[in-house]
Amino acid sequence: MLPIVYIVDDEQDIVDLITLHLEKAYFQVQGFTDAGTFYRELNQKIPDLIILDLMLPDESGFEVCKYIRKEERYTDISIIILSARIDETDKILGLELGADDYVTKPFSPKEIVARVKAVLRRKDTKLTDKKIIIDENTIIEVGKYRVFIADREVHLTTTEFKILKLLASKQGWVFNREQILDHLWGDEKAILDRTVDVHIKNLREKLGEKGYLIKNVRGIGYKLEP
Repeated sequence: MLPIVYIVDDEQDIVDLITLHLEKAYFQVQGFTDAGTFYRELNQKIPDLIILDLMLPDESGFEVCKYIRKEERYTDISIIILSARIDETDKILGLELGADDYVTKPFSPKEIVARVKAVLRRKDTKLTDKKIIIDENTIIEVGKYRVFIADREVHLTTTEFKILKLLASKQGWVFNREQILDHLWGDEKAILDRTVDVHIKNLREKLGEKGYLIKNVRGIGYKLEP
């Protein structure tokens, strides 16, 4: 599947130029000239990377970046800020808010393509290497979608894996059913809350002796706690 890139810039000519070069480099590309339209599409489909201008007509690019970085389900999206602002303070702020790279205008389209490829390579390496250690015997290999208990691989469905990863990402944190559904399906969910209970039940059974790690917080939801 081709990587998905969203371009958010109020200048249509820039959106068209970057789209042309990224599509030639075998990326799926979608462009937006305002934050509102971008947010609506983001709720429907999550991209691999966003190229984000700071000067949007309806919201600052800094605010867009901040929003993406605070939302759990958007954690894996890479962000490249593309801006006419050349002040060092703006660059530092953008990177501190969670941008992966900062490119100033005017720019070379070939450079943009190279930067996109470099950021996604770093992301792939990081995800492949990342492990969540629940306890000394229970490990999640995030990028490989694998779970091991005492060197034994536990075979989970994609949905079960995503639930376990979510709970393990903030151990001891209670997630309600709505948050779990949002993480799995976003605004496309048309699923009953009890669906979460069924997946949790199956997940506990597959974890066997480690099933106790997933705890039910009565009237609220679930948490993972060693």
